[in-house]
Order: sequence, then structure tokens, then C-alpha cells
Amino acid sequence: MTAADQTTFRADLLRGKTAFIAGGTSGINLGIAKRFTRLGARVAVLGRNPDKARAAAAEIDADAGVSGTIALTADVRDYAAVEAAFAAAVAELGGLDILIAGQAGNFPAPALGMSANAFKAVIDIDLIGSFNLFRAGHQHLNLPGASLIAITAGQAVKPTPLQSHVCAAKAGINILIKTLALEWGPMGIRVNGISPGPIADTEGMRRLAPTPEAEAHVKAVTPLRRFGRTDEIGDAAIYLCSPAGAYVTGTILDVDGGTGAGSFGSPGSLGGII
Repeated sequence: MTAADQTTFRADLLRGKTAFIAGGTSGINLGIAKRFTRLGARVAVLGRNPDKARAAAAEIDADAGVSGTIALTADVRDYAAVEAAFAAAVAELGGLDILIAGQAGNFPAPALGMSANAFKAVIDIDLIGSFNLFRAGHQHLNLPGASLIAITAGQAVKPTPLQSHVCAAKAGINILIKTLALEWGPMGIRVNGISPGPIADTEGMRRLAPTPEAEAHVKAVTPLRRFGRTDEIGDAAIYLCSPAGAYVTGTILDVDGGTGAGSFGSPGSLGGII
């Protein structure tokens, strides 16, 4: 990817802002962390693996030519651990302007081939984890003007074979976003979601399109005929967190190359390639 591929924002657009990004140690959320840091934000990334979190923080700093990205470790299913992670972030950064719940679990499996514990694990990581992050993070937000974002997925609104666990979890996230937008809007907090489509170089696409044939099929049913880039999801997050998005709340922003308008989630598309 060249610099010309990136949307151009004012270099100091997020200067003075602080961001806490759960799941920020890889994939889409690491891309968001890099975009935020390049634009001047101070960032804390949260993951479950301490070595991976430290490596991600170093990568973010190197990418932006700065220092100070904070690496944190917690399991988002553990509310007390999440509270401790926020306390550590705020001790370094002060109050938070941006909070992103980007953690996710996924694996392709039919409902009859999945244990109850496997189904529950995805619900707990995605949906319960998002609630834990938003609920525990609320007290640390700089108000008014804080921006919260959950990373959801097209499976929230399109029944998708081999994805019953993800469909249920993401549908819950979508309605949680809208409910919190109603409850917390009067406090000056905006709550939105980003629903990415197929994004290159992510664990999700490695799982859902694991072969060249599967990848080609996904591109063929994507109206823009390509995978998205993590930077493009980062750009959407920047919009939602910037003054340009100041009147946007309770919205799920599809950044999916048009897959939400087509048949990506229907039988015979995703279900037929795994």
C-alpha cells in the first residue's frame, strides 16, 4: 500500500485525543490504532497476550515515528480485569476521548457441529466483552464529546451459514450500540458501530476464505470486486471520532465494498466457499 492509497486527513486531527482500543493488537483494530497514532492521538491497545500487545505497541510507534503507545492485557470477558486495564490506561493517558470495542472471536462451524461452550465463547467475547468495555470505560470518558465504537459485522443482519454464533453476537452488539446511544446521548457520548466487509490480511478472512478459490469467490460477490484495507476501516473510525461526525450516533456504518447490499451473506455465497 502506498501513501496515495490512504485518505488524507490533517496531520494533527486527533492531537490531544486519547484512545483505548480493545483488540488493537492485530488486524482491523491494529490498523485503526496506527491511523489514530499517525494523526496525533495517544493510544492504549488491549489484548489477551502480553507479548503480542507489546509487539503491537512497538509496531504502532514505529509506524508513526513516535513513542508511548501503551500495551495492556486483559480478557474482555472478565469485568474486573477490564476495570484494571482502564485504570492503567487512565493513569498514563488521563481521561479517554475514544473507546473502541474491537475484540472478536470467529470460526466457521455448523450449529450441529458446535458445542454449547463454543457458541457461548463467541457471545462472551463479542457481545459481553463489548458491554464490559463500554460499561467499565464509561467513568473514564472525557465529557461531553466522547466517541464509542463497536466493531460489528454483516452477519448481524444477514443470516449466514456456519456463523450462527457470530450472527447472534453481532446482532446483539448492533442493538446494544443503538440502546446506549439513546441512554448516553444526553451525557454527550456518541455510540456507533462499524461493520467491515471482507478485509485483507486479517484473521477473519484467513478463516472465512482460507483458499485461493474461496478468496476469488468472495471478491466475485463483492460489488467493488476487491478486499478492503485495514486503513479504510481506520478512516471510517476517524470520521466517527472527529468533528465531522459530531452529529452521528446510534449508527452502524457499513464499510464493506457493497457486500451488505448483495448476496455475500446468503446461502451459496459465504456458506458455499468453506
